[in-house]
Amino acid sequence: MTFGLPPLPPAPGTTAGRPAGDVLGDEHRLLAALCTALAEPGLPPRRRRDLADVLAATATRHLSAEAQYLYPAVRSAVPDGAALADREIAATRELLAALRTGEGREEKLRRHAFATADLLDRLAAAASTEDLVRLGNRIETAEEAAPTRPHPGAPTTAPLNKITDPAIGLLDRLRDAVTGRPTRQECLYQRYSTRLF
Repeated sequence: MTFGLPPLPPAPGTTAGRPAGDVLGDEHRLLAALCTALAEPGLPPRRRRDLADVLAATATRHLSAEAQYLYPAVRSAVPDGAALADREIAATRELLAALRTGEGREEKLRRHAFATADLLDRLAAAASTEDLVRLGNRIETAEEAAPTRPHPGAPTTAPLNKITDPAIGLLDRLRDAVTGRPTRQECLYQRYSTRLF
């Protein structure tokens, strides 16, 4: 079963990359670690804000890539996939709003991780390993161009989100560069590894 992804050029061997389940599972663990770090008592206010910014950027990129590729794949390959995808798209809007306000984000992220794991299990039962690797590659690529700030009002369904998300992402990255807002965990390490406070 294919997901409607464009065909790969002919090449010997297997498709290189990681399956979608591995890619998204690693990201869910990163999001959980960021939530844990953010909940640490006694965190200086600036570091707390930087952690919240990285959490919001990481989750927003993650959700954008899922909306662009995972949900359409579920819709096309999983029995009753349309209803499952629609449910997760609605939950994504709520999660983006929670990321913007900070209220209930950990609970909504936890719920999202469980729901995505269920979708991935269903998808793995309906698709080949090669298709799952190709899907993982698409998700990783989409995250590079995705927005870094929550935009709950932006389109969340394909094909419109595949056009708008990279454009919004470009503007977000420009804004982040001008303001010095950290958007990746590595940015925090660079910022705080040489400081004594």
